[in-house]
Amino acid sequence: MLRKGSQSPKGRDPRSSAVPSFMTDLIAGFVRPRPPHSSMPDSPLSATGEPLAHVLAQAQASGLGPEGLVQLLQAACEQLPTGVYAKDAQGRYLFVNAAAAAVLGHSVQEVLGHTDEELLDAEAAAVLKDGDDAARAQRLPLQREEKLTSRDLVCTRLAVPLEGQGVGLAGLWLDFSELRRTQAQLRHALNLLEQQQRQNEDLRQELKDQGVRDALTGVYNRRHFDEQLRREVDLSAREHREFALVAIQVDDHEDLVARHGQQAADRCLQALGQLLRGNTRAMDAPCRIGIDRFAVLLSGVGLATAHARMEGVRRQCEAQIVMQDGQDVRFTVSMGVASFPHTSDELPGLLRLAERALATAQQRGGNGVVLAAIPFFPPERVAA
Repeated sequence: MLRKGSQSPKGRDPRSSAVPSFMTDLIAGFVRPRPPHSSMPDSPLSATGEPLAHVLAQAQASGLGPEGLVQLLQAACEQLPTGVYAKDAQGRYLFVNAAAAAVLGHSVQEVLGHTDEELLDAEAAAVLKDGDDAARAQRLPLQREEKLTSRDLVCTRLAVPLEGQGVGLAGLWLDFSELRRTQAQLRHALNLLEQQQRQNEDLRQELKDQGVRDALTGVYNRRHFDEQLRREVDLSAREHREFALVAIQVDDHEDLVARHGQQAADRCLQALGQLLRGNTRAMDAPCRIGIDRFAVLLSGVGLATAHARMEGVRRQCEAQIVMQDGQDVRFTVSMGVASFPHTSDELPGLLRLAERALATAQQRGGNGVVLAAIPFFPPERVAA
């Protein structure tokens, strides 16, 4: 239905004899060759222009009159999925094919002789008027994307001077709404696929971690620690670099279990594991090597840096509050720090020196960090 108050002008045939000349200019404008070195891109609507150009050639060869040319154009345009239209200087539609009429939401007969303001709501009409005004302001075809009546369109317009009747417009509408919907569906499918791949990767990593991580604390287990330590010794020896080994034990763990229960003690171990993970890098290796024993391998780090980092962890443990059955449970740790190759340049000696430093920290009352001694002579082969 037309908008209220919209009627075809009486006594005027919308398919008047002015149409053939107008449509000839339309097709010629869209299919004319581009000037050399022109930056104007090829129109994606060339598939529309070519069959219409063929119609013109056929009309010229046959010597058709105006009415014959109109009929020929109508027959060619009706089969096109692209909307083809022409407007006079006042914006009234002189010609539309079925695809163009469908874009406007009316039949061909309802569209002819009417303006966009009579056929569409104010917002949609304003969109088309803006494009029409821009096209009239330039000589070359104007192409841009527009959204009209829930359709995504590539709109190509060409201003066509009409003899004694101002400047009309010829246009093509290519509806790529379905393409947009397909692209959106593809993007959604790709996002789902990427999400599934990430989930699969997380699952693979989780399964992998189950073999190398301690279930209670989340840090690495003893087997992984031994492998990492051997690898770090070999790498540091070849590249002449240092690393630190830290031995850690929860102070008075048995007393913690006796006073607060096993569950509270386990929560303290979990808190320690979380602090170790949060204070180490990806290349480091925090590990649980016993019931209340932990070790940390700090790659590329010397004694001073290792001491500073572990002192920070010790203070965090001292300040940590673990809640169990409404009660505050606190714990402390003792640490011993050794360095390769400064305190020892071989694996057994490095482990023993870290353990000695840990024992010294415990003898001093716990809740402390002790550095392994650096020998004045080449690192000793420490006896058991």
